[in-house]
Amino acid sequence: MRVAFVLNGVPTEVDCPPDTRVIDLLRGELGLTGTKEGCGTGECGACSIHVDGRLKLACLMIAAQLPGRRVTTIEGIASAAGGLHPLQEAFIDSGAVQCGFCTPGMIMAGLELLARCPDADREQVRRGLSGNLCRCTGYQKIVDGVLALVPPPGPPEPEKEDR
Repeated sequence: MRVAFVLNGVPTEVDCPPDTRVIDLLRGELGLTGTKEGCGTGECGACSIHVDGRLKLACLMIAAQLPGRRVTTIEGIASAAGGLHPLQEAFIDSGAVQCGFCTPGMIMAGLELLARCPDADREQVRRGLSGNLCRCTGYQKIVDGVLALVPPPGPPEPEKEDR
C-alpha cells in the first residue's frame, strides 16, 4: 500500500503493508527513533505522537489510518532554526529528564494538553499526563516542566463596590 501523509510538516509517501504499526513505520522505515516503544499495548504512552493535532499512540495505529493525515513526532517539534522546543527546554531546566525513555511521550502529551488548556493547573497537568508512565522521576519534575510553560495568573480583578 502507498501511504501519503504529512510527517513533521513534510509531505511523505511510503510503501508498506497496510497493517504496519505506525511505531514500526516511524522507527524502522523512516528512521525517526525519538518515538519510543515501551509496552506495545497502549498502556505506557512512550509512543505518543500527534495526529491531526491530537495525541495518539503509535503502537496502536496502523499505516492504513495515515493517508491524508498530519503526523508530528518529537523530532517535528523543534524550532525552525533547529533548536529545542520550549517544553523540551523546560524539561531540562526542571530536571524532568532522567533516563529519558518516557520523555518524548511526556513532552508530546504535555504539548497536547497545553494546546487544549494553556492555563492548566497542577491537577490538570497530572490528569493530562496520566496516560504516560515514568519509572524514574516520580512525576513531580515532569509536572513542573509542563507548568513552566503556563503563564502566571494576572493580577486579581479589583473588587467592585456595592452601590
